[in-house]
Amino acid sequence: MVDLVNELDGKVAIVTGSARNIGRATVEELARAGASVVVNAVQAKELCEEVAEGINASGGKAIPVMADITDPDSVRAMAETAIKEFGGIDILVCNAANRSNTHFDDLDWETWRRTIDISINGTFHLAKATVPAMKERGGGCIIGVGGMSSLKGSRGRSHVMAGKMGLNAFIRGLALDLAEFNIRANQVVVGTFDTVRENNPSSAQTPSLAARTDIPLGRKGYPQDMADLIRFLVGPGAAYMTGQTVHSNGGAYMNL
Repeated sequence: MVDLVNELDGKVAIVTGSARNIGRATVEELARAGASVVVNAVQAKELCEEVAEGINASGGKAIPVMADITDPDSVRAMAETAIKEFGGIDILVCNAANRSNTHFDDLDWETWRRTIDISINGTFHLAKATVPAMKERGGGCIIGVGGMSSLKGSRGRSHVMAGKMGLNAFIRGLALDLAEFNIRANQVVVGTFDTVRENNPSSAQTPSLAARTDIPLGRKGYPQDMADLIRFLVGPGAAYMTGQTVHSNGGAYMNL
């Protein structure tokens, strides 16, 4: 039987894009499970500091580290900071992404390139920087955060869909290549969630009529729903799971 109280005690986690929304809920949940955590963003310095301060004030261990995951030098520096501060790295959650809505007619090369760079190349840089530390610790866990739109399709999101499907394939490749080192890699897929995006705020807390009719459970997901799933997947209860794609969407995927 797995003890789910502080089951991540002694572990060290990096969660990218953790200044707000799902990333924030995840880094806070992993801290509640006992992990020492790195709170990361590329620009939201004050928000990262706020999240880290809140975790530390609650008795956890957290540091904010600003890093652009598309820059390998910046990623290596973040990994080195985590190792210096906490002694190693056990968990990597690749949550950072460009989730903009841009119709193909208006999609320019820079938006396309940046989206792919974050989802695929950024995850490559992160894995390269953290896997050696995981090997030294005798294993670890990598989580890629994808989206349901990459599977069902969505207007104005061809660039996001391409990035997330590429991430999904890369995660499966990591699962195969790293299994011999006891490093697991899984993908989580986000359904329709109630989040706020920079320059594109979502609807407020009350689910829309569309959400109630299209989602069998009758509501949008909350960041905590995904945080709970990720906590399970990086913990001892999922020790025999790797190379999997796990959905959290209230049953919406069945209605496609």
